[in-house]
Amino acid sequence: MTGALRRRLAVHDREAGMTLVELLVATAMSLAVVGGGTAMVISAVRQQPELSERAQNVTTARWQLDRMTREIRNGVSVTTSSPSAVSFVARVRRTVCGSTIPSSSSTPAIQCQISYSCTTTGCTRTEREVGATTGGSTSTIVTGIDSPNVFCFVPSAEEDPTDCGPAKAGTAPTYVGVTLNVPNPSGPSALTVSDGASLRTATLTG
Repeated sequence: MTGALRRRLAVHDREAGMTLVELLVATAMSLAVVGGGTAMVISAVRQQPELSERAQNVTTARWQLDRMTREIRNGVSVTTSSPSAVSFVARVRRTVCGSTIPSSSSTPAIQCQISYSCTTTGCTRTEREVGATTGGSTSTIVTGIDSPNVFCFVPSAEEDPTDCGPAKAGTAPTYVGVTLNVPNPSGPSALTVSDGASLRTATLTG
């Protein structure tokens, strides 16, 4: 009986377990994996505000850009054309130019003078009677841009007139491009949002 018990105990004694070195190595590897995962989570959390701000800047710029190109598309004549400003006659659904009261759907749209003027910080929109140089209503439509060079035109003064650029003198622009450079919170270079529209019946008058 004693011999059989000893043989059984000897079998259990030969069963290998984890040594202290193996346990330490396994613990170190586990800590490295957990530490790496934690660092990735912390990095993602820290970057979230920048990503949210970047997305907000792009969304706002895109919304304003869509509004500008929609109005440009309704233009019938261009009166001023420069990289930082454009003025054109467009059809708008208002009771009076510069008013915020829309006209009824059964009333034809009226022609008003729409002017966009941009600086290194933002763009304003002015709506007034055609030919008027004062009055009307002015509002800020874009803020946070870092370049006043917002507009380009086709035909242009470039070597290839189909490239969007400064308006070609004496030629009616048929296309107005709009480019907004908004701040990039995660880098030095600005985020660029661009679009454009062809005027339906454009003639350069000044």
